[in-house]
Amino acid sequence: MQLFNSREELRAWRRQQKGTLALVPTMGNLHEGHLKLVEIAQQHADQVVVSIFVNPMQFGTNEDLDSYPRTLDADCQALAERGVNAVFAPQVSDVYPRGLDAQTSIEVPHISDILCGASRPGHFRGVATVVAKLFNMVQPDVAIFGQKDYQQLQIIRLMTEDLSFPVEIIGMSTERASDGLALSSRNGYLSTSERRLAPVLYQVLQSIAHAIQHDNIDPEQALAEARIALQESGFRMDYLELKRQDDLQPATADDEQLVVLVAAYLGSTRLIDNLPFSRNN
Repeated sequence: MQLFNSREELRAWRRQQKGTLALVPTMGNLHEGHLKLVEIAQQHADQVVVSIFVNPMQFGTNEDLDSYPRTLDADCQALAERGVNAVFAPQVSDVYPRGLDAQTSIEVPHISDILCGASRPGHFRGVATVVAKLFNMVQPDVAIFGQKDYQQLQIIRLMTEDLSFPVEIIGMSTERASDGLALSSRNGYLSTSERRLAPVLYQVLQSIAHAIQHDNIDPEQALAEARIALQESGFRMDYLELKRQDDLQPATADDEQLVVLVAAYLGSTRLIDNLPFSRNN
């Protein structure tokens, strides 16, 4: 496995490659969910590049940029063991040579300023911009993203289509611990007691989907009851909403393909999760 720290090194290597190439973008501190993305990538391309870059453009004021865990050596060892061809771990100055304030940015309208975008202004501008830059630097045929951040996945799908990137976007179902908690690098911030409580988040999503699918309960009633249940369990709510799957606009009675999305705090840790489902399935 090769490790590249500059785009010049990466581009020189990329020019020599034959066959198809898959990109798995990450911010490092890899867990089994990331490694599952690698497995999926290997099924769709001849070679796999994993990018590891803690992107400052997607962190807001008072967010955890400085404390975000950086474990490059351990990440590279895990990726080498799984047969990854190359890791791209650039410096901030290589990705943003003119600095963040002077960086051209990409905004995907109508979907970037809701849900997590409302709570984290500018976050998805940073995500869309860095993913576009990675597409240009790595030049993949396929890119693999997890569905845990459902809004991010849909934004990347729209951006890729709108900007005519020749990249196939593949979304992978959320990887979960045995108790249902979505795998996330931020789970490491949870205390022992918070970690025991955290699976309630997914349980509540399942109860909402069941209530709408099988109990004929009004969605707003199901959401309202779920918010109360989460608050009583010790979560501090950011949002809990029901949306259409494709564009994350408010779900109507005629929409069949739905997704319920949540963001909530346990202590100081912000957790997100989602559950796509069909209304009549």
